[in-house]
Order: sequence, then structure tokens, then C-alpha cells
Amino acid sequence: MRAVIQRVIEAQVSIDGKIHAKIKQGLLIFIGIEDSDSSNDIEYVASKVCNLRIFSDLDGKMNLNLRETEGEILVVSQFTLHAKTKKGNRPSFIKAASPEYAIPIYNGFCTELENLLQKPIQTGEFGANMKINLVNDGPVTILIDSKDKQ
Repeated sequence: MRAVIQRVIEAQVSIDGKIHAKIKQGLLIFIGIEDSDSSNDIEYVASKVCNLRIFSDLDGKMNLNLRETEGEILVVSQFTLHAKTKKGNRPSFIKAASPEYAIPIYNGFCTELENLLQKPIQTGEFGANMKINLVNDGPVTILIDSKDKQ
């Protein structure tokens, strides 16, 4: 499971010209699921997301996590995070999970975030053509890969 986490002042997802979900200050998370992801990957990434100290404290240091700032989360599925570009110029998405496998993992990830934060989160629509608007804060962008824990 790969997650690109962006600290935002605000973010929103539109589908077919209509706002589907939006948040104020918090995290926009693009999540890519591969066919080997399991509940262990869900728990690892969700825990990391909730505990990342990437929000500024009163001294301006990145020292606070999402819970401490009462920030919001918007999760958007993005299979292209598993693009392979080694051969040629057309990316291969062979490692990205099929929708039948990925949707339950995606839903499980969103549920795990809600359980950890004890509040609802916002989501895009799996498989939809989404337009994302965001105001990046910092910018702060973090990559988490459950298969490459660095």
C-alpha cells in the first residue's frame, strides 16, 4: 500500500462538476493498493498517518499530529501510485490491485482511520474520474509505502 500524504489548508473532490467531499485544515491522502496488501498494510499506514508529527506547534516546529490539531482527512484512491516506468514511456499498472480486491482494502483503510481518530473522514469515489482542488500547506508531502518501511 502506498500513500501520498499532503498537509492542506483545504481540499475538495469534485465528480461530474459537483463537489463530492471537502475538508478544511488536515490531510489529503492519495492511496494506492496492490494485490498483496492486507489488514497489516491497512493498520501500518493508518497508524502512521494518524501519528505523523507534521503540523506546526506554537513555536512553528512540526511537532503535532492530526489528532492534536483536530484536522480532517480526505482519502482518494489512486491506482497510478503503482505505476512502473522502467520499460518504454507508457506506464504499467500491473501491480495495482483489481477493483474487486482493492475496494474492500480501501474501505478497510478508511474505516481504520475513522476508528483511530474517532471521527468520520471524507473520501473520493473509488474508480471515478475525480477533480481534486487543494491548497497545500508548506508544502508538506510525505510518501508512505507499507512494503518499504523507511
